[in-house]
Amino acid sequence: MTTSRHTNVAYKFVEADGVKVFYREAGAVDAPVLLLLHGFPSSSHQFRELIPLLADKYRLIAPDLPGFGFTEVAAERHYVYTFDAIGETLRQFVDVLGLQRYAMYFFDYGAPAGLRLALAYPDRVSAIVSQNGNAYLEGLGDAWAPIRQYWADPSPANRQVIKDAILHLEGTRWQYVEGVSHPEVIAPEAYHLDALLLERPGNKDIQLDLFLDYQNNLELYPAFQQFFRDTQVPTLAIWGKGDPFFIPPGAEAYQRDNPNAVVELLDTGHFALETHVDHIARRIVEVVGNDINSNVA
Repeated sequence: MTTSRHTNVAYKFVEADGVKVFYREAGAVDAPVLLLLHGFPSSSHQFRELIPLLADKYRLIAPDLPGFGFTEVAAERHYVYTFDAIGETLRQFVDVLGLQRYAMYFFDYGAPAGLRLALAYPDRVSAIVSQNGNAYLEGLGDAWAPIRQYWADPSPANRQVIKDAILHLEGTRWQYVEGVSHPEVIAPEAYHLDALLLERPGNKDIQLDLFLDYQNNLELYPAFQQFFRDTQVPTLAIWGKGDPFFIPPGAEAYQRDNPNAVVELLDTGHFALETHVDHIARRIVEVVGNDINSNVA
């Protein structure tokens, strides 16, 4: 384990569900927990600038999900890359760490993974920050069209279309800069790291399997929405409005099931932390900060 002397971020591994899960951790061990769940095609690296801004208030824990970042899944584990499987790994991860109460910040793939965790342990969730983390059909933008075609016909030809369109450096960069007014502020090392990790042997097939399985998340949307209605936990839906994948109606829909949810649309794209990290950190504290503290078990 190594620790940054400037931000006190620790980089760790833990065994959970037969997976060697890499995660970043910062903050006091007795502070309220904020679980940070990344999306495609990134990893906990996407929280590198957010963590230091909140480490004086929360215990921040950001795992790399299986198939992403530096988490290691041995071949003999015979891991099946579905969102159900990732959700189960995440459930075992929080159990291994002994997390009994936490707020969740989820983004992109982190939403269906984190909401499966919420369904498993509804009483543990103290608050939600959804940053372009979709749970509503109306939140799916036109960029899903080729993936929907892949769902309808998972042929090798359609699988190749997705691979050729997205799973390379330029496709990754596009996800970072699309919808961003000033793309020159996006740090290139972020999308270069993501693209590099996509090139690991077998990883593109993992991503294609997850694209195909994403359709099963839509079937769980009613259950996720019921969780919002039942719990009414403090919620901040803060989205980049230029995101081609998860569009503003998906953020606004949170208020349908939780009228107290705060919805904020930012002038940026999918990876809002790359351009608005200071603002997002401030809004987390302002909107749900006190609730996270008051709900610690």
